[in-house]
Amino acid sequence: MTVAKPTRIGIIGAGNIGNVHMETFKTIPWAQLAGVTDVYLPLAEMRAKDHNIEQVYANSDKLLDDPSIDAVVIAVSNEWHAPIAVRALEAGKHVMLEKPMAIDLASARQIVEAERKSGKIVMIPHQMRWEASSMAVKEQVEKGALGHIYHAKASYMRRKGIPGWGTWFTQMAKSGGGPLIDLGVHMLDLTMYLMGNPKPVSVYGATYAEFGPRKQGIGTWGAPDWNGKFDVEDLATALVKFDNGATLSLDVSWAGLLETDNLPVVQLLGSEGGAYLKGAKGKLFAEKFDRIVETELSAPAANDDPRARMVQHFLSSITSGSQPITSVMTGYTNNLILDAIYRSSQTGDEVKLNWDIE
Repeated sequence: MTVAKPTRIGIIGAGNIGNVHMETFKTIPWAQLAGVTDVYLPLAEMRAKDHNIEQVYANSDKLLDDPSIDAVVIAVSNEWHAPIAVRALEAGKHVMLEKPMAIDLASARQIVEAERKSGKIVMIPHQMRWEASSMAVKEQVEKGALGHIYHAKASYMRRKGIPGWGTWFTQMAKSGGGPLIDLGVHMLDLTMYLMGNPKPVSVYGATYAEFGPRKQGIGTWGAPDWNGKFDVEDLATALVKFDNGATLSLDVSWAGLLETDNLPVVQLLGSEGGAYLKGAKGKLFAEKFDRIVETELSAPAANDDPRARMVQHFLSSITSGSQPITSVMTGYTNNLILDAIYRSSQTGDEVKLNWDIE
């Protein structure tokens, strides 16, 4: 892809995931890392030096007010997703907004409305869609090789993986939840995409907090704050029903006493075939002449980079003016389901989904 001039990117949030985005964008010739900001400016200054970024801004407002910035990556704590995304859209910027799109459904609705008014695009960077194995399964689904996908199972179970205990990660008011909103959003997004994006209509779910409150199950992502608090779940389970009769079962955890290799797993059960994804590997299943046929999906090349494909898609969506595959409405759909799972856990009842935005 060649363009007249590179898309000038501003990074809001210079922490771990922001740094991952910087590493990726700087490999793309038609993108230019033009600015960075963080609430802790010394970190932004360090990233600017590491990645040869033009300018460090005092805050996100200063960056968004710069007319030379074409698009922004928002990689901050969940509570700030909607306020900064709405401000960015009002400032005329395209937005790559880290998952989950919003801390709750009301905030997600604000982002949808702002995007529709702005004429700009919002893309949620669900990198799992861009894994070679995921793309291979999607290709077979679109060819009809799996037939009618009537059930799917998605799981992302960690044995000891609570991130940043006591920080914003484990505080409901700042994160919106635990592994459900952190890991579950990835699994919902990928699985529904592979299923052909059926419309979810109802949810039944339950959440548990067995280890986090006792400061057990601590992972390696993020430094803990032992003076902080843990008031989110550390395991969630749910069943999602769709308008075409299909179902999706979901299990995610940050901590649990179970056998797991901590990798995400998706299984698709179709009338003509099945699929299994685990991390970056996968298999396809069929039955031919009364025999089970298993096909290993080809291993990705050594230089295979799902995040590079994802970033290139964002940039091409900006250039063409088309919606990215992980559009603002996919983000809204995920938030709609997440909200329903949390409500179902509180009430013990199935929750019917209210599609007030389509």
